[in-house]
Amino acid sequence: MGSFEAVMMQKNATAKFIATVLVGGVIVGVSLYGLLQSSEGLQKNLEPLGLWKRRRKKKTIRVYMDGCFDMMHYGHCNALRQARALGDELVVGVVSDDEIIANKGPPVTPLEERMIMVNAVKWVDEVITDAPYAITEEFMKKLFNEYNIDYIIHGDDPCILPDGTDAYAHAKKAGRYKQIKRTEGVSSTDIVGRMLLCTRERSASENPNHSSLQRQFSHGHSHKFEDRGTRISQFMPTSRRIVQFSNGRGPGPDARIVYIDGAFDLFHAGHVEILKLARELGDFLLVGIHTDQTVSETRGPHRPIMNLHERSLSVLACRYVDEVIIGAPWEVSRDMITTFNISLVVHGTIAENDDFQKEESNPYAVPISMGIFRVLVSPLGITTTTIIRRIVSNHEAFQKRNEKKGESEKRYYESKTHVHGD
Repeated sequence: MGSFEAVMMQKNATAKFIATVLVGGVIVGVSLYGLLQSSEGLQKNLEPLGLWKRRRKKKTIRVYMDGCFDMMHYGHCNALRQARALGDELVVGVVSDDEIIANKGPPVTPLEERMIMVNAVKWVDEVITDAPYAITEEFMKKLFNEYNIDYIIHGDDPCILPDGTDAYAHAKKAGRYKQIKRTEGVSSTDIVGRMLLCTRERSASENPNHSSLQRQFSHGHSHKFEDRGTRISQFMPTSRRIVQFSNGRGPGPDARIVYIDGAFDLFHAGHVEILKLARELGDFLLVGIHTDQTVSETRGPHRPIMNLHERSLSVLACRYVDEVIIGAPWEVSRDMITTFNISLVVHGTIAENDDFQKEESNPYAVPISMGIFRVLVSPLGITTTTIIRRIVSNHEAFQKRNEKKGESEKRYYESKTHVHGD
């Protein structure tokens, strides 16, 4: 009997344990269900009031950078790339023609062309036209309140107003200023000097003031010259910089690849507009950039103004370009078309030469014979020569502009010296 009672007691204990577990599970389940229901009810009641958030979203950081962007070059593009890296969205202010004239002198490229250039840079998300040259307190508040700007960005080179004060003083005082590194080896003033040097032989005989203008724009730079007289750029390319500017992706397996080539010297609004047209004709735009030697042989002994790698970076920064061939051949061969799987070869009507129209020695003879060549009507009648002529014809005004910039910087550094002295 004792053994039987012990067995029965053990069975009763096991049954009680199972019952307890089952009841407990039901209670926990009911509790969790009730909690879930009450949570959903609470969410339902609070969401319309804006007091309930499913998941806290990360704040979008918007940064602002302004500039004249006159004769826009790869240095400007690199500055915009660096600025964009400091936030999630980059808003760019383009200074008006009147503001530039009042603070620096006449711009080489008008506002319309400068807007085209800035809008085409692939790191730019939004553009403000007619931005003021100086960040006033009123405009700064507008940036913060209307454009939701978090930080104002500028390079580590001083931006000085005619009165010798810092154009970004208000932003710095507000604690909303961030600085990026200036791209060495290029500036708009430097490029003007290169243009004037490329025309110096003709202009020196026609206008004696031209020689003094060359010295003015070349002041402070150690220029080197080849025997033919073209200045060698101080820019030293690195693979890292090319990677920074590249998209890093190739065409898809069935992509329609469009090819366009050229010098793309002094990359301007005319280049941008024809590249935009070309990109619309396919899925992937491949741009061939001719070597310095090829450009010199076809355009003249003092071309190009910008060297191959400088020109490549300017083209790579364009949002309509997917890939470039650095040092593309003059003639488009069948092997090249096959290698890059090119579907269409295009050329604009506005160009420095008309070789694409020749019956003999036409660099596009192969794609023409294959029926994959098309001439596009260029939206703008601007060429590299157009830009050079603007500089040469207004050389006195640009000389005064350079002198004014030097005087402003001098006053700025003198004021800094006095402050430190006190």
